[in-house]
Amino acid sequence: MNFVAIDVETANADMASICSIGAVRFENGKVADEWYSLIDPRDYFDGINVSIHGIDEGMVRGAPTYGEAAGTLHAMLKDAVTVTHTHFDRVATHQASGKWEVAVPVCTWLDSARVARRAWEECASSGYGLANVCRLIGYEFEHHNALEDAKAAGHVMLAAMERTGLDLDGWLARVAQPIDPSSGSSGAAVRRDGNADGSLYGEVIVFTGALAIPRSEAADLAASVGCEVGSGVTKKTTLLVVGDTDVMRLAGHEKSSKHRKAEELVAKGAPIRILRETDFRELVATA
Repeated sequence: MNFVAIDVETANADMASICSIGAVRFENGKVADEWYSLIDPRDYFDGINVSIHGIDEGMVRGAPTYGEAAGTLHAMLKDAVTVTHTHFDRVATHQASGKWEVAVPVCTWLDSARVARRAWEECASSGYGLANVCRLIGYEFEHHNALEDAKAAGHVMLAAMERTGLDLDGWLARVAQPIDPSSGSSGAAVRRDGNADGSLYGEVIVFTGALAIPRSEAADLAASVGCEVGSGVTKKTTLLVVGDTDVMRLAGHEKSSKHRKAEELVAKGAPIRILRETDFRELVATA
């Protein structure tokens, strides 16, 4: 039951723009060590991100960059099973490592959202977000604080192990299997409404802006990892993928109508994550 759980927050839609990191080492089912740091992303802060985590330019002034903090983080993760809730934090660390030209962490990644989908039937197709799973297990925390979220992901793992009797090795094997292991396979072929056993099943994705690949190809990639692909932003949307050039060129201004609508919904409490096409493709690759 020894592992490390991590979480990051970002300044904008570029997942390399990490502005805070939380890491917690669990030993024998208890918190043994923890580390938290604000990070200067050397990038702009989008208002919608600030509204979620409360971190702005002034708060990170004088904080280390990811390149400067990577040594501490990577030392905690070295050769450890590293838990993140969904692949987003894993992708962010890989993208930031590339941006700052440091090695990626050497560890074994384990997605606690995939664990939750297999440990609790009510989370199999929806409701496997960190806040909802923590309500299910009775764990209270301050959401969107990187250290608090890391602890929460760790407690989701502990609860799943207690519920099922599987240890870490057991869960590393279990998450590679279909949600319903009795099916013997991942079920139907990939569909536009999403592969039911995909790691991002339950996400509703919309694309906007100029993409480097054809929109149809992007939709196929999204469906292959479980996403339902939508043509427009609605209250059901959970992911908005923005073309890289739009993110860099607009720098937070003159966003597309889909982008603006997504932000309006986020401001009203909708759980929509906005990310670049590059990060979306990395997300698919690691899923």
